[in-house]
Amino acid sequence: MAAQNGKDLLVKVDMTSDGQFETIAGLRATRVSFNAETVDVTSLESQGGWRELLAGAGVRSCSISGAGVFKDEGTDERARQLFFDGEVPDFQIIIPDFGVIEGPFQVTAIEYAGSHNGEATYEMSLASAGLLTFVAL
Repeated sequence: MAAQNGKDLLVKVDMTSDGQFETIAGLRATRVSFNAETVDVTSLESQGGWRELLAGAGVRSCSISGAGVFKDEGTDERARQLFFDGEVPDFQIIIPDFGVIEGPFQVTAIEYAGSHNGEATYEMSLASAGLLTFVAL
């Protein structure tokens, strides 16, 4: 696989709950992580004393974080309102040459910053809040 442009990793939000996704404005850096908790079922009968894990058990989750330039566009406003209302709309995450993840996420943190001689910036964190679907690209 060839190297990919970081700008091609997109985080999109369903703006009106109708399946129409828009890329969140101003993002310059994005990180997606997937996690799966394990369920340890090791016992005295475990072969050779090796740990055993229960297949298909545990909680799976996805978290997304991003940072960018505050543009005060519709997507910025939507993300802010989602945080204050505690809603969990569908998001779409496009990872180039990997796939598209779609499902409900909650905005868990928004931070704004700025210096007197620079641009206003923001950081945002999302946590999966239900079943996610994956379609390979």
